[in-house]
Amino acid sequence: MKDQADKKRSDRVFQVGDSVLMKLQPYVQSSVAPRAHHKLLFKFYGPFKILERIGPSAYRLQLPPHSKIHPVLHVSQLKKALGPHCQVQSDLPPVDSQLAIPVRVLQRRFCQAGERAVPQGLI
Repeated sequence: MKDQADKKRSDRVFQVGDSVLMKLQPYVQSSVAPRAHHKLLFKFYGPFKILERIGPSAYRLQLPPHSKIHPVLHVSQLKKALGPHCQVQSDLPPVDSQLAIPVRVLQRRFCQAGERAVPQGLI
């Protein structure tokens, strides 16, 4: 069973000073970058420089001073930056403190999804 689990596993080891891309997906990305379409957001941000290795699977990154993300990340959330030809958005998404809150439901309908009715609301 362990052999099956380890088939696609790869050990990632980075050195201090390497450039890596940071994955924001597992964190509450809606609080970091509220957008209407979450599918269209970038999956990786960076490149960021590794400042130090903390234990066997965590690294401290040099993030911009205005970022509200903890600088220590697990190795599974990092990806090696491929070099200067790799062009990725380096700025973290802006934090919007004024989120749109629905005031009232204007219209309501039920749509068929298979054998059940799914409620939809216009706000």
